[in-house]
This record gives sequence, structure tokens and C-alpha cells, in this order.
Amino acid sequence: MQRSIFTALFVAAVLSIAAWSADTPSHTCKLVHPGPDGKLVYEAYTDKGDRIPNFSNCGYKGGGVELPTAEVKATVAPTDGDDAANIQAAIDKVSKLPVGRDGLRGAVLLKKGKYEIADSIVIAASGVVLRGEGQDEDGTVLVATAKKKGTLIKVAGEGKPVETEGSRRPIADDYVPIGARSFMVDNASGFKVGQNVIVLRPSTSEWIHELGMDRIRQNSAKNVVQWTPGSKDLAFDRTITAVKGNQITIDAPIVNAIQKEYGGGFVYRYDFPGRISNVGVENLRGVSEYDASKKKGSAFVDEAHSWDCITINAAENAWVRNVTSVSFAYSCVTIQKTAKWVTVQDCSCLDPVSQITGGRRYSFGIAGQLSLVKGCFSRKARHDFVMHANVPGPNVFVDCKATNSYSTSEPHHRYSVGVLYDNVTIQGNGYLQAINRGNSGSGHGWSGAQIVFWNCGAPVIIVQKPPMAQNFIIGFRGTFRDSGLARGAVQWANGQSGSKLKLDSACVGDGHIESPDAPVEPRSLYESQLSERLGSK
Repeated sequence: MQRSIFTALFVAAVLSIAAWSADTPSHTCKLVHPGPDGKLVYEAYTDKGDRIPNFSNCGYKGGGVELPTAEVKATVAPTDGDDAANIQAAIDKVSKLPVGRDGLRGAVLLKKGKYEIADSIVIAASGVVLRGEGQDEDGTVLVATAKKKGTLIKVAGEGKPVETEGSRRPIADDYVPIGARSFMVDNASGFKVGQNVIVLRPSTSEWIHELGMDRIRQNSAKNVVQWTPGSKDLAFDRTITAVKGNQITIDAPIVNAIQKEYGGGFVYRYDFPGRISNVGVENLRGVSEYDASKKKGSAFVDEAHSWDCITINAAENAWVRNVTSVSFAYSCVTIQKTAKWVTVQDCSCLDPVSQITGGRRYSFGIAGQLSLVKGCFSRKARHDFVMHANVPGPNVFVDCKATNSYSTSEPHHRYSVGVLYDNVTIQGNGYLQAINRGNSGSGHGWSGAQIVFWNCGAPVIIVQKPPMAQNFIIGFRGTFRDSGLARGAVQWANGQSGSKLKLDSACVGDGHIESPDAPVEPRSLYESQLSERLGSK
């Protein structure tokens, strides 16, 4: 009942997001703020040294590296029939070319026009780029014609990380704080600079019990699944940058505390021979055909058609730029679990066709880590900018916007950590949140921790504080007009967790809330962190 009340309030609310201002915000955040020399100062928010993480290592090649332009090595023009085989043959041809010093084999150029695609196109080799001649209607348009659920373009290596036998070492620290990049092990022999490692934070029964996720109350569907030990492990995929004695330093921060009292942590080397790299999709438009006779009111609800425009898995240093998807039931781009260092830039997900209910309309979704979604747009989705389950992070959404949204942009369920929503705007009936979702779905529970909403705008932004962790609202852009909407948000969040929440303008929750009525400086936390790391400020 609380959920339906809350939804009704959102439907009834009138959103008026203020125009984005180029003026420098006048407020500062006490946790991250420019110091006297202009460089960012990070203040601990716990006595154990937890800090808001540095998110600048997200994106292609660890962030701050310009996306490459591959030389065209094959060209395809549209025909009167199905073009999938022609395109796949060109991709396969380029896939056999030698890899250059820049890590690229070459690009397959799809000339302007309409291409009918009855099956998936697959990029399965490193160094291959699929490029069109424009993402508009008069550019390169790939039409998914299949009458079943599927994916138009798959970027896909093979396999998953395999632990190197005998390499696992326990982390010796009693507590590795959020934001840290160094930790001690009992014996660092065998670890060297440049090695790929997994830093594993196990999910023990003691930790799950402290979160209350072994006793999620049952829902009306009677399908709640309690969390079990080992089911929510966080495997941070990192590269070693320094070894000094038994201290190991890695390239990107740990974004959930490692606590000896809750099982500590481990580090081990891994091999991933099937993972591909330096692959991209760019400058094209994907359209999913659907049955327009299947309608519910004014909405098209056919689901026997293509669901994803692009998926990326078992890949690193990949990108999607200047791509528009139209009418796909699920996503424009989904970054899957074994993908790393992915940039999705200047893409649009328009007008999904599906029922408006669970498991549909996730425009830009991340299940992998160290990925960046920048300057992207979504229209008529449910979860526009969303984290999937149990994602280690960090990950970033920056300068993104959604209109006509039906639901939340959020870590969606089951404890994703270390996500920055930076200048993300949601318009419509959607909102931003990082909460305990309780018995929603099959018992999502705590959806995420160390989620930072920085200078974002939405009808409501909700953050709740998980045990042993934190979520943040820092700065707010926009105007808020319906106090009943906020009251509904409080009632709904209270119903999920039973916690007492405070209300500040459109910012709701018992998490960390600063400047709920105005943006803060710097305008973009990600861009400022990146600029500082690259030495340009």
C-alpha cells in the first residue's frame, strides 16, 4: 500500500527543474572541498578514516584517456535484405588483422542508410570498432527485425577471471577504510607492479546479520530470498601500482570497508585470457521493430522484439559513443559483470517499447566496474541510470538527464557500492535514491552503500544510512513544489526500513545530506577529481 501511495504522489507531482547554471556554486561540501591551493581536501566522516572515494579512475583506460579513432579497414553498405551476415563478415575479417601498437586492429565502417538485422552482431576480438556515419535518422540505422527477445550488438569476450593458484593472501589490517588504495598483507612476495588482482571483501553471516538481511520480512508474493553467506561478496578488480614491504597499493580505491571482525579480506592474482580490449561501437542508431497493434492505453507494450541495443561483457577498455537506441524493451547499453574500464558517452535511449513493470526499461545499466556513463539521455524509461545487483564499483554517471521517467535511478538491489551520480537530472515521475528496498522484488534489501548524489536534480532524492556504511546527498539543483510528495517519500522509506528520516527540501533520509537547497562547488566532483589526478589543476 505504501508503495502505491508513493507512486500516486509521484504521478500527481509537478516537476520544475531549474535551468542549469554556468555560475560557480556558492556552497561548499564539508567532506570534499577545494583547499586554499584549489586542490580537493577530503575529510573523514568516521573516526576510522572513511572518506568519499576518488572516482576519477572510471572509464576507458582508467579515466582521462581520449577515446581512440580506429582506421577504417572494411566498409559495408546496406542492401535490400538482411544485412547481418555482411556486417558480421566484415567484423570477422577485421578481427583477423594484426593488432597495432595502439591496441587496435581497425574499424568496420557502416555507410549511411538502413540495415535490417535479424540476428545479433558480435564483436569477439580485441581492437575492433563498429562505426556508423551518424546516430540520427538519416545516419547509419540498424533495424533489429527479430520477433523475439535478444540483443542487436554484442561486445563479448569469453570466460571470467580465474584465480591464480596459490596466490591468495589475507589482508592484515583490522580495518581498511572506504577510499583507501593501500593495505597490508601477511606476505607480499609474488605480487608485483602491473599485476591484475582481485581484492575480495567476503559477505559473512555476521555481516549479513548486522545489516538485517537474514531477516527481511516476507512480501505478499511470498518470494523473499534472505541473503546467505558468500552471496554478496565484493570482488574489486584492480591493478597493483606499488609494493613496499608487505604493503600493496592499487590503482583505484576500495569503496567498501574491509573489516576483520566481519571476515576481513583477501587479495589474489587472476588470469582472464578470454577478456577482449580496445573495442568500440560508435556513430550509429539502433531501432527495434515491434508490433504496434499491441497497446495498453496510449503505450505500446509488445515484448516479442529486441530488448538490448548493445551489451558489453568480458571486455575492458571498451566504449560506446554517439549511439541512439529507439524502442528497445530493456536498454541502450548494458555493461555486464565482467566488463571493466568502459566509457558510454553522448548516447540516447528513446521510447522503450514494453510493459511498464519490473525487469524492463533499464536505459543505461552497469553490472561491471570502473565504468563511466557521461552526457547520456533517456526518455520514457523506468530505471534510467541504474546499477544492477552486487556491483563492486566505483562507477560514475555524470552530466546525464532523463525525461518522462517512470521510476528510480539508483543502485537497484542487493548491495552495490561506490557509485557517483554527478549532475544527473531526472524529470517526470522518476526520482533518485539509495535505500533499503526491503522486501521489494524477491527481497532486494539494502540496495547500495557509498552512493553519492552530487549536484543532482529530481522531484525527490532519498538516501538512507546502511549499518557500517553511508549514502550521500551533496548539493541539489532544481525546484521542489509538492510537500505531499516528500511526505509520501518519508512514509514509504519508513515502511521499508522502519528508520526515522529527516526532510530537507526535496532531499530525504537519514543518510548524509548537505546543501539540500543549492548546488556546491566544484560543479562536477568527477571532473574535478580527474583534472587533479591528471595534473591539470
